[in-house]
Amino acid sequence: MTGAADRRLRAGLGLAAAGLLAAYLGGGFVVLFLATDAAPGLGALVGDSYLRGVVLFTLEQALLSTLLAVAGAVPLAVALHRARFPGRALVLRLFLLPQALPVLVGALAIITIWGRNGVLSGGLAALGLPRLDLYGLPGILLAHVFFNLPLAARLMVAALDRVPAESWKLAGQLGLTPLATFRLIEWPAIRGMLPAAASLVVMLCVTSFTLVLVLGGGPGATTLEVAIYQALRYDFDPGRAIALSLLQIGLTAAILALATRLGGDAVAGFGLGGRALRHDRGSLAATLGLSAVLVLGIAFVLSPFAAVLVRGLAADLGALLADAAVRRAAVTSLVVAFAAASLALVLSGLVVLAIEALAGKRPRAARRLELAASLVLVIPPVVVGAGWFLALRQVTDVFAAAPYIVVATNAGMAVPFAVRILAPALASANAESGRLADSLGLAGLARLRYVDGPAMRAPLGLAFAFALAISLGDLGAVALFGNQDFVTLPYLLLQRMGSYRTDDAAGLALILGVLCLGLMLVAERGLAGAPRPSPR
Repeated sequence: MTGAADRRLRAGLGLAAAGLLAAYLGGGFVVLFLATDAAPGLGALVGDSYLRGVVLFTLEQALLSTLLAVAGAVPLAVALHRARFPGRALVLRLFLLPQALPVLVGALAIITIWGRNGVLSGGLAALGLPRLDLYGLPGILLAHVFFNLPLAARLMVAALDRVPAESWKLAGQLGLTPLATFRLIEWPAIRGMLPAAASLVVMLCVTSFTLVLVLGGGPGATTLEVAIYQALRYDFDPGRAIALSLLQIGLTAAILALATRLGGDAVAGFGLGGRALRHDRGSLAATLGLSAVLVLGIAFVLSPFAAVLVRGLAADLGALLADAAVRRAAVTSLVVAFAAASLALVLSGLVVLAIEALAGKRPRAARRLELAASLVLVIPPVVVGAGWFLALRQVTDVFAAAPYIVVATNAGMAVPFAVRILAPALASANAESGRLADSLGLAGLARLRYVDGPAMRAPLGLAFAFALAISLGDLGAVALFGNQDFVTLPYLLLQRMGSYRTDDAAGLALILGVLCLGLMLVAERGLAGAPRPSPR
């Protein structure tokens, strides 16, 4: 096979994968929309005061959450990059915890610390002060900051890692003060990442479902995704669900377009992390300040998980593990997660190979393909699930198809993250070895074996681990399709919370968290294998 034929094949397979993903994400919704006249008119939407309130609250919580998360991430990223202490790499890895663990577990963790009966409220009550009221906008903002501040900080640390080594060396030679180093070197690098970090966080907050469902606290704190779920699950009003889904898609597309115009890269990549060699020296005051920021940041991220660990260990774990319902839910979650992660990896791998094949001669096509892989950010999982839920009930027993829909939806959710993990590694490998491979005539399976495969092996492990975690913790799709015959661990956890069996919920959260972290570790280590030798 020639190099040109190999590139055409890769581009074709990648476009087919992206087309399949797009067809699934939009297919059920489009078919239903064409087949039924249940959707209300635009006039009814505009005149619905409740709906206007839902839209405004969706935007309000997303923008405030983004502002708080990104603003808090700036000093934390600077502190993480400047700090030199044993365990720094472990801390950076721990900052992936909020993104890796199930959202429902994170919500329980936040309630344990910040809730009315939580640790902090207990301390305030002991001092004679009123307890904290977590439910509503404050709880949603706190939860979104908890999940997204570490993500934004990691993106900014990655931007600082990309600063040329000469800049750090020059800063050391000139003896720049910490403030001058921040103004001349660190802030320009962070500023370049701000639009990308903000656009990603705002999209995640606009499409947030589980946190709002758990912490929303009533009609005054409802987002569009929760309203879609309520319209189907509680009111069974397909017309309203369709209207809300259309509004949700339009809103997220408008935000994505605005973010792109402002310079935000919604598909900005993040890799496995690196470490820049810095030569600048910090003052005592700066060191103390950054140490305080680090301690507060690490405590903010890790304390809820410590609380879940303590509460989970206090639950009757033996009885939970012996519970047949828990075991069935665990097996169902594992089967769904492995199937979804495998499917996500296949789709993402094909898309990434196509992007790299198109990048040289057709960069605009490569860019569009990369954006297409992020469609799930525009069409949220609940909307996808709602579309297929309504479409399938026209032709079959919708609950019989539940496992397949949940697997496909979870795979679609993982594709944007997997593409972000895989694409930088493959681009770097081709920048280093692409010309040599071309000169040797490597193409097809040979190029995959000697160039692309080794470069993507470690990122594939991380991508598979992320896809596993996303699926294991999903509540968006399974909340619509879950029933007595199809129960996953998050769905069972939500049921136990709803029936006020808080000890069981704490124990299930611990089991789910440990299962998720354990599988992530095995998947990452298993697929990554031995590290590649450094080229230097």
